[in-house]
Amino acid sequence: MHKIDPDKPLPLIHSREIVARSRLFRVEQVDLEFSNGATRQFERMAGTNRGAVMIVPMLDEDTMVLIREYAAGTHSYQLGFPKGLIDPGESVSEAANRELKEEAGYGARTLHDIQQVSMAPTFFNATMNIVIAQDLYPQTLPGDEPEPLEVIHWPLSEADALLRREDFVEARCIAALLLAQKWFTEQ
Repeated sequence: MHKIDPDKPLPLIHSREIVARSRLFRVEQVDLEFSNGATRQFERMAGTNRGAVMIVPMLDEDTMVLIREYAAGTHSYQLGFPKGLIDPGESVSEAANRELKEEAGYGARTLHDIQQVSMAPTFFNATMNIVIAQDLYPQTLPGDEPEPLEVIHWPLSEADALLRREDFVEARCIAALLLAQKWFTEQ
């Protein structure tokens, strides 16, 4: 068994520079020196450190609320859970409830922040909090989506069928589904 050294020093950052920028992204070049003397140049997406939320909304013990929205990266419509950035000054719960209202047309009286995940930490400094929303009630807020999102009710008991769908493929959604299943099993 391999032991993990929790005291291993992080590489030294000798310089950081934004080398590309778009409306949504900033690419940062980082010059590093590792503890063994090796030096490397890495490029990474510069994060905002705001974080994001993904909500697994539950209408009842077995009914999840999904949304179907356009995904520009794959030029397709995808099923997934409501999600979005945490606005400055918002808590995880406040952001989750706002995004749920904007994207799915529900508010939640009970929110459980169950896990924080990262996507491609080698290249991104971005975290997402997975939140379970319960005791839902109808409420909408205007969102920033270019078209109305489809709201789909899906039984948690049919999660395997959801996982077989070609339009439910986002890794963070799959992780949220599996984490939610685990969380409900442990309750």
